[in-house]
Amino acid sequence: VLESAERWLATADDAAIAKLVRNIIAGLPGSEESYTVEQFREVLAAYDGISADVLRANLLAFLAEIAPVAEEAGVKLAIHPDDPPFPMFGLPRVVSTVADCQAIFNAYDSPYNGLCFCTGSFGARADNHLPTMLDQLSHRINFLHLRSVQLEADGSFYEANHLEGSAGMADVMYAVVRARGDARVPMRPDHGHLMVDDAHKKGGNPGYSLYGRMRGLAELRGLEMGIRRSLG
Repeated sequence: VLESAERWLATADDAAIAKLVRNIIAGLPGSEESYTVEQFREVLAAYDGISADVLRANLLAFLAEIAPVAEEAGVKLAIHPDDPPFPMFGLPRVVSTVADCQAIFNAYDSPYNGLCFCTGSFGARADNHLPTMLDQLSHRINFLHLRSVQLEADGSFYEANHLEGSAGMADVMYAVVRARGDARVPMRPDHGHLMVDDAHKKGGNPGYSLYGRMRGLAELRGLEMGIRRSLG
C-alpha cells in the first residue's frame, strides 16, 4: 500500500494532492467538522499507544456501566461496526468481526446491549460472510443498515447499488427474514446515489441524497416482500 501511494505521489500534481487531502480530512464519521492537516495529525496523536486491546477494554468497561442503565430506561443500544473494518492511519479496530461482537455482547448479556448490523461496513472486509454473520448475531441486532460495496482485488472498495456489489443483498435479506421472522427491527437503506434533482441541491453529505436513498429503500422493500412471499 505504501509503495502504491508513493508511486501515485510521484506523478500527482498539486491539484490532485489537494483533492486527496480534502477528501481525507473534510469530515470524519459522526461529525461534519473538518480539519487542517495539522489538526488531523493532532487528533491521530491522541491515540498513540492505544492498542486494540486497550481500546476494547475501554469499550467493554463503558458498556458494563451504561448498558444496565439503558436496559432500565428501555433503550436498546446498537453499536455501529468499524467503517472500514480494518486499521486506517494506524488506528485500532474493535468492532469488525463476529468475535468482536461476541465480546461486546458478553460485556453485558442483554438484548439491550446490541448491534447495528451495517452490511456496507462489515462487507468491506472480504472474510466477513454477511449471511453467516446475520445468522450468528441476529439475536442482538437492534438496527439494520442495508447497503453494498464492491470489493476490489487490491482490498479497496467503493459504494455500489443496493442490489449489486459484493454484499449479495438477496442472500442478506433472506438471512434477515429467516432470522427475524415477523419480528421487526429498525432499518434504513443507508447511502444512495446522487440522482434526479438532488444533483443540483447545495449542502448535504455524500451518500445522503433523498432520491438515491428512496430508490434503495424501494428496492429493498421489494426484495423483502418477494422473499417473504416465496417463503409463504
